[in-house]
Amino acid sequence: MANVTKQDLIQDVTSATGFVKNKVRVVVEQFLDLVGESLAEGNSIEIRGFGTFVNKERKARPARNPKTGETVYLQQRTIPTFKFSADIKAAIAKTAKAATAQAELSEVGSATVQSTL
Repeated sequence: MANVTKQDLIQDVTSATGFVKNKVRVVVEQFLDLVGESLAEGNSIEIRGFGTFVNKERKARPARNPKTGETVYLQQRTIPTFKFSADIKAAIAKTAKAATAQAELSEVGSATVQSTL
C-alpha cells in the first residue's frame, strides 16, 4: 500500500481533467490553505459525501516521558481531526473485505498446490 502525496493528487487531477498542471497545483494548494485557515479560526469544514474536518478539544492530563520516566503535565489543547462520511467508510470496508477474501483464496490455492506435490 503506497502513500499518495500532494504531487500525486495534482498529477491525477491533471490527467483526469486535462487542465494545466500549474493551475491544478494552485487550486489544490489554495484548498489546503483554506482548510488550515478555517480550522485555525475554529470552524469545521464539511464536504458532503467525503467527510468533515473538525477541531477537537483534548483535556489536560498527566503523561509520562518514555525516555526518563518523569511525569509531565499536558495542558488542554485543540487538535484537528477528520471524520469520514458513511459512504467513504463503506467503500473502505468493501475494499478491505475484498482484499481479505483475495488473500484467503491465495492461501487456499497455495496450500492445495503444496498438498498435491
